[in-house]
Amino acid sequence: MADSHPSIGGLPLVLGGNVFGWTLDRDGSFEVLDAFYEAGGRMIDTAEGYTSFVPGNVGGESETIIGEWMELRGLRGDMLIGTKTNMFGSPGGLAPDKVASAMEGSLERLRSDYVELYYAHRDEEETPLDEITAGFDALVRSGKARELGASNYAPERLVATIEAARQAGRTPFTILQNEYNLIERSQFEGSFLEICTKYGVASLPYYGLAAGFLTGKYRTKADLEGKARGASVERAGYLERGLPVLAAMDEVVRETGANHAQIAIAWICAQPGIAAPIASATSLTQLADLVAAVSLKLDPAQIERLNNAGA
Repeated sequence: MADSHPSIGGLPLVLGGNVFGWTLDRDGSFEVLDAFYEAGGRMIDTAEGYTSFVPGNVGGESETIIGEWMELRGLRGDMLIGTKTNMFGSPGGLAPDKVASAMEGSLERLRSDYVELYYAHRDEEETPLDEITAGFDALVRSGKARELGASNYAPERLVATIEAARQAGRTPFTILQNEYNLIERSQFEGSFLEICTKYGVASLPYYGLAAGFLTGKYRTKADLEGKARGASVERAGYLERGLPVLAAMDEVVRETGANHAQIAIAWICAQPGIAAPIASATSLTQLADLVAAVSLKLDPAQIERLNNAGA
């Protein structure tokens, strides 16, 4: 999975499962999942913590929907599933017993005896690195995980964890899932790109649309009112920082005929070190945009213009 696009599946796009059980109910989720599969998509990203942030939910709702969909459609063997543990970075949350228990819960909800990719959703420093690497390596040795990843890690901790695993002869993290988009660029384009190159780590970035901001539909605070992702956009300060990016995107929209979402994802796909973006869709229209985006080729001048706007 760390090498190239083909191992992601027929479509160089990872479908984000964070909306399943949140802004999409079971039937709506199945509709999007069916369309993703028909378009050639084969990899889905989820987590044990999705969607515990929704009032009335307890976590695991996304995995449950995905597991039921795969079983009913008979598609487990066709799909690549990535899930995660320790969403909130709880101290001790990456201890071997906690990780093993979390994996069992995820597998039960996913109706599977393995996942292709298992992440540490967030780092924690209470558990010694030797124990963290031993716990994750045990999942690979038992066949419950095929590959390991890190999400929301700091550069120095990612390096330390990889080195600790290598020195102990254990399976290291080979996938990175951190935020990366036209607005949030500095960390990946600096430290992380160097780390990915040195250690052979593939990047599957999330938030490619910056919580929907890069679709171009949020340009004033009034646009955020009553929107499910409005609080995320405001909290991240995208309005203050991102309007020049939208202005540059407006130009590329006029030149290409593509929409803002397609341009945002196409820009990510054009960046060095990226295996495939992770993006979610809450409608068939949004999914069609994502599918079109991964085949959209921006010319060098357009990429440079977008780069300069987001600098």
